[in-house]
Amino acid sequence: MKRVYNFSAGPSMLPEEVLRRAGEEILDYQGSGQSVMEMSHRSSLFHGIIDRAESLLRSVMKIPDNYKVLFLQGGAFSQFAMVPFNLMNGSHKSDYVLTGQWATKAWKEASRYGQTHVVASSKDKTFTYIPKLDPAAFTPDADYFYICMNNTIYGTVYHDLPQTGKVPLVADISSCICSEPLDISKFGLVFAGAQKNLAPAGLTIVVVRDDLIGHAQEMTPTMMNYKTHTDHGSMFNTPPCWTIYICMLVLEWIQNTIGGLEEMGKRNHKKADLLYSFLDNSKLFHGTVVPEDRSLMNVPFVTDSDELNKKFIKKAEDEGMVNLKGHRTVGGMRASIYNAMPYEGVEKLVSFMEKFEKENR
Repeated sequence: MKRVYNFSAGPSMLPEEVLRRAGEEILDYQGSGQSVMEMSHRSSLFHGIIDRAESLLRSVMKIPDNYKVLFLQGGAFSQFAMVPFNLMNGSHKSDYVLTGQWATKAWKEASRYGQTHVVASSKDKTFTYIPKLDPAAFTPDADYFYICMNNTIYGTVYHDLPQTGKVPLVADISSCICSEPLDISKFGLVFAGAQKNLAPAGLTIVVVRDDLIGHAQEMTPTMMNYKTHTDHGSMFNTPPCWTIYICMLVLEWIQNTIGGLEEMGKRNHKKADLLYSFLDNSKLFHGTVVPEDRSLMNVPFVTDSDELNKKFIKKAEDEGMVNLKGHRTVGGMRASIYNAMPYEGVEKLVSFMEKFEKENR
């Protein structure tokens, strides 16, 4: 069996032991004679899976008791609307920081349902940095303050969170969830598409503070109301059962094999440090992000030649390292080194980059 190192921005690699376990259980889950993909979501068997997944997520992320965990569908895009539907209910104002395409899309969507204010943007330099924020520019009576914490396309991350006071901080954490410890109590709501660090595509995780539930705008569709899903334990309609099952297995891997998010953070820093150290000393390759805002998860880099970039991507694929092509708005390459990417994969990439540089100076 040939396995490649998959540097895709998502869907991404899953831990091999999780895939093997899922393979072993795909026809017969715990002696039931059926696959998780076949069983009723109302069955006691599946209730055991979704309850275990929530318990593990709460334990791994240290989620406070006054927050609800929801397992939804629709991806981050659905949250771009669900957030304003449910939270833009007082002043009907919200603040947004634009640090990439996803924050921009979220802001444009929210602008349909209330008054939005762009506090700051890094578009002027192709989103290669996190803008410094002036609290004087914040809307004092905003219903929430929105950020995209890790920017998958551009490779930036917030190392310091905005200080928003009584205004709930909302964050899209799709591409950094469970990559290292995160203090959930600093947020009113976080959400994440699971297809980067926790599961295959199809599952969206929402963690929302209790006091923000139950005040949706009157026009909110039933399926877009957080209360609908908290009242029904994430099973108002048929949930993405298989994806929740894989999420449960990944969380078990994080807790039992890795040793929790503190250890996961150390592992991810070690991988990122290896790659950034090479880029900082390379004569051919260079990163595109200012050093102080670099992401642990997504590392965009380029040469000064489009022809060399294409050649590198093709040669890397021949060597078993796939999906290294950068986003069209950045060009070059991007190595997404999510939780399941082993250190050996980054070692192989750096070794190949060293060889490529010597051959193409």
